Amino acid sequence: MKHLAAYLLLGLGGNDSPSADDIKAVLSAVGIEADEERLNTLLSELKGKDLNELIAAGTEKLASVPSAGAAAPAAGGAAAGGAAPAEAAKEEEKEEDKEESDDDMGFGLFD
Repeated sequence: MKHLAAYLLLGLGGNDSPSADDIKAVLSAVGIEADEERLNTLLSELKGKDLNELIAAGTEKLASVPSAGAAAPAAGGAAAGGAAPAEAAKEEEKEEDKEESDDDMGFGLFD
């Protein structure tokens, strides 16, 4: 990841095709030693490709990934009968009350 970050920084700085030495210089400036194998793999994967096109393609892929989970169906549901969901709700309420009292530990949000 550090190699990719250095590559992207160089791209933002105007270097459209950073070399291994360029990336090593960026990493060494912050005290990081470059891994030759990973660096060579990165450069071979990105050779001849436009960064803006790669970022746009990655953004499209991320757009298809759901970012918020859907509500999970209740365990048992209607098949379990009416008593089980009511009991589960009471148990959850008791657990929440316990957790709420322990959460702030005497500290308020604006103390």
